[in-house]
Amino acid sequence: MHTLINHVQLIGNIGQEPETTNFENGNKVVKFSLATNESYRDGEGIKQQETNWHSIVAWNGTGEVIEKYAGKGSRVGVVGKLRHRSYETKEGEKRYVTEIKATEVLLLDSK
Repeated sequence: MHTLINHVQLIGNIGQEPETTNFENGNKVVKFSLATNESYRDGEGIKQQETNWHSIVAWNGTGEVIEKYAGKGSRVGVVGKLRHRSYETKEGEKRYVTEIKATEVLLLDSK
């Protein structure tokens, strides 16, 4: 049961070209947005579609898969953990970020 703690699984489409950052210590991070679509029927029986956007962060080998084989519009599966963090802007404003730290990616199509 412990594997279900903070476990996220999503299938969706990459919203924009992934952004890669390489660090001096050899680490790499790839960030991208993922759109997930959900269909339902409203009270009048009319089909509706809702799109949710998710911020994904993929480190090192997991990120390399996205960097090399996926791009804007690619359909991917992501397994990871939900992360909340905050930071302060140059102007001193506190900002909050919710993102998914990907531990696995599945390419459902490619570039």
